[in-house]
Amino acid sequence: YSSKADLDYEFGDYRGKWCVDDHGFVYGIGEVYYPSPTACPCTCTVDGPVCVRPRCPRIHPRCTRIRYKACCPVCEAMARVCVYGGKTYRLLEEFRLSRCERCRCEANREVYCSISDCPAPHCVNPTYEPNHCCPICKTPNCFAGIRVIPGGERVNIDEQTVCYCTYWDGTWHTHPQATCEQRPKPSTEPPTSTEPPRDEESRRRGKSPFIPRLDLIP
Repeated sequence: YSSKADLDYEFGDYRGKWCVDDHGFVYGIGEVYYPSPTACPCTCTVDGPVCVRPRCPRIHPRCTRIRYKACCPVCEAMARVCVYGGKTYRLLEEFRLSRCERCRCEANREVYCSISDCPAPHCVNPTYEPNHCCPICKTPNCFAGIRVIPGGERVNIDEQTVCYCTYWDGTWHTHPQATCEQRPKPSTEPPTSTEPPRDEESRRRGKSPFIPRLDLIP
């Protein structure tokens, strides 16, 4: 029991003597301390505590639970998913962004994507199919001039020209340009005959004309 009033036990101006944290612990001049578990570190000076916020490490955007330690946030739990393009994917899940771009949610919660490298098509007019990245050749074909002709057929380009697709040696890949051949032109000269001329009566009867032998006449 004491007869002194409560005000007599309150601390007066402590500047230049010590610093007190939130729990009542006293620190001398020059000491570094944390006023609270989540507060930044402070140095006790003659003018009072001087607190400086340190450079804190960056928190991962997929962190789901954060606590503060020595003034800096610390991640305690990470999301077990990948977030890409506003969508959520499970770990090790594969997905497509387009016909040619394939992505995967890796175990480290990062998304890695790759773009398909299409080989050169072995036809002159490949087609694009749904859900396929690269063009495909449905039929082997080639160019005969500016005309596309199918492989395995001889195509008449005009009256004198016939073309067909040829293949690379030992493969089923056709040359882009067809092989064309010229047909022999039909003869325009009239047919010659060694038959002796017939007179009109013999021609009508279908017999050869009579030719007398003058050497036998006496």
